[in-house]
Amino acid sequence: VYGYSPRMRFDLAINGMTYGAWKTGVLPLMRDGTQWRPMVHVRDTAKAQIFMLAAPAEKVGGQLFNVGSAENNYQLGKLAEIVKNTVPRPVEIEWYGDPDHRSYQVGFDKINALGYRAQLVAEDGVRELCIALEAGKVDKTKATLTLEWYKELISWNDRIKQVAIDGA
Repeated sequence: VYGYSPRMRFDLAINGMTYGAWKTGVLPLMRDGTQWRPMVHVRDTAKAQIFMLAAPAEKVGGQLFNVGSAENNYQLGKLAEIVKNTVPRPVEIEWYGDPDHRSYQVGFDKINALGYRAQLVAEDGVRELCIALEAGKVDKTKATLTLEWYKELISWNDRIKQVAIDGA
């Protein structure tokens, strides 16, 4: 999932690439960039939920559907180039680590057959994130990195337990 949202996440591929490229001019990318990943814009996921709630129950009930579009199946190296070319400043791709051999593409024929179409692509998400970053609407914090946010919540829970009296 990518794109600007009220519960921003910079630990997701497009969002993380965009942040690094916008903030430092360096886009970190795990070798070797040939691995495939399906992506979907957060607004397209919300539209899909509304679409499925309005769909006839006999056509969707008890089933699983991939949400997205064929255009949003990206090889990470090519995706990094898209981010690099969309961020409004010079960006360098910086390779790191050993090659990641996990790779997968997803088909969307099932949900498309019902009439759903994802509308947004990576460039849309990169552009809106750059605008939000420029406007100071969002920044990378513990709250925008899920693992760090969960650690923070656990820490606060521990603090609350330490001062609780009779469980309250």
